[in-house]
Amino acid sequence: MKRIAVLTSGGDAPGMNAAIRAVVRTANYHHIEVYGVERGYEGLIEGDLKMMSRRSVSDTIQRGGTILKTARSEAFTTYDGRRKAAEALSDRGVEGLVVIGGDGSLRGANDLYREFGVKVIGLPGTIDNDLGYTDRTIGFDTAVNTAISAINCLRDTMSSHERVVVVQVMGRRSGEIALHAGLAGGAEVILVPEKPVDYDEVASILNRGKAVGKTSGIVVLAEGAAPLEETMKELSERTGLSLKSTVLGYIQRGGSPTMADRVLASRLGVRAVELLKENKGGLAVGVKNGAVVALPIGEALAIKPFFDEELYEQAKILSL
Repeated sequence: MKRIAVLTSGGDAPGMNAAIRAVVRTANYHHIEVYGVERGYEGLIEGDLKMMSRRSVSDTIQRGGTILKTARSEAFTTYDGRRKAAEALSDRGVEGLVVIGGDGSLRGANDLYREFGVKVIGLPGTIDNDLGYTDRTIGFDTAVNTAISAINCLRDTMSSHERVVVVQVMGRRSGEIALHAGLAGGAEVILVPEKPVDYDEVASILNRGKAVGKTSGIVVLAEGAAPLEETMKELSERTGLSLKSTVLGYIQRGGSPTMADRVLASRLGVRAVELLKENKGGLAVGVKNGAVVALPIGEALAIKPFFDEELYEQAKILSL
């Protein structure tokens, strides 16, 4: 394989730049040319590709976001759009493509592989950690640490004002960020989509704390667990506590990636190029039990996301 391309798609995640860097430098090491695709699948359809070199990715491993930019693409959801994307690669003699993104991005990559024979390798780039085939996704560790930092700050001010704060974190249908940030941040309550929300139980926990003199607290709410306004209303009616809310939002997507995300992204980026060099495609690369693994994208996406029930129960015990 003489020429490949790399793109980032969907929501940005800290560590994407480290993955891009790994792809470019590994390819150059093997004397493979690399194109960077601007703005994900949308840019690919429009033929927005640029040649990249080792210097193109200098001073990027520590940067959040993605130097290649990202965008949603309605056009790519159509067969005609994907055909144009495949043609854009073919016109430039690109034989392989590395796609860094979440489940939707990997599904798109699989469509390119199945419909047009594009040799695609997918890397799990999403803060949500909601891809079951890999133990960790690129960006998750950084997002959790960002949330923990915010929770630490909120605990200080809630303690000063004797209030309880409901902190909404991201994750779509996954409670991974909420669970890990809530446990590490010492939250009194963690609400996740994987478990039914019982406001009576939550109120009981908060009221029990109030009964023993606890005047402040943290409730971590995953965005997919329940609406924030509903949660505030239900808890206010049931506890009578002074409640505040904070939505962390997109702050969780930004910032310099942690060591864990930089190393994970680098390992996966190197492996992606090695697989393309072996003329393989249609594979998703991830990590299981510390080892880098690769399996067919369709098979990978069929694996349900893992929710750590034991960790969830431990968090409940430690919050009492």
